[in-house]
Amino acid sequence: MQHNSPTIADLGQTLAQAIRNKQMVQAVYNAVPMDLAPHQIFVRNDALYVSAFNPQKKRREDESPALGHFKIAGLTNLHLTQDQFAPLPEEGRRLPRESDQLIFAID
Repeated sequence: MQHNSPTIADLGQTLAQAIRNKQMVQAVYNAVPMDLAPHQIFVRNDALYVSAFNPQKKRREDESPALGHFKIAGLTNLHLTQDQFAPLPEEGRRLPRESDQLIFAID
């Protein structure tokens, strides 16, 4: 029996649903399990990325919450959770590079 891995399109659809519904996802990235609050999907150099808040990331006391940027092709075991999240303020949701192209973003 052949096991089909999700395509980039499948992963993008799951992430878009999570963004639309402000729903947390769980995934593995670089062999590290993560809970993520996805905020936007963008293209950089013909590759899809997701900008997401990782609530478990260690931050300095004086450091504001910020989005991390993850190459969608590097996400495995991606699935929606039942947990909702409150989006970061709009000023914290800028694309990382001027040349990045926004595909989908949180309202």
